[in-house]
Amino acid sequence: QVQLVESGGGLAQAGGSLRLSCAASGRTSSSYAMGWFRQAPGKEREFVACISRSGGTTKYGDSVKGRFTISRDNAKNTLYLQKNSLQVEDTADYYCAAARTAVTQVIVEAESSYDYWGQGTQVTVSS
Repeated sequence: QVQLVESGGGLAQAGGSLRLSCAASGRTSSSYAMGWFRQAPGKEREFVACISRSGGTTKYGDSVKGRFTISRDNAKNTLYLQKNSLQVEDTADYYCAAARTAVTQVIVEAESSYDYWGQGTQVTVSS
């Protein structure tokens, strides 16, 4: 079992940057593929990015490709999401998630494949 706690959300200007963190406790996070999702008001939860257990493989949603970077520090049991060139459309609650995988290079994109979720952190981007 792993517990996930997101931080780093808040208010940002369009064009600015924010870095979200997701601290994992319990079983070591290196045992899990990780991902970020977001949910804007009135919309369904959306895939943002995912990363393999080793950190060597990543994938991004089309709306954030080229602007966001997912990374992880397994020694610190922490997942990151660096968000640059923020847009008003990036306003949402951001969630990190962990998926049990046996293979270190596997990435997990499907929301239904994740086993553990954080409580979310709110990001508001103003114009």
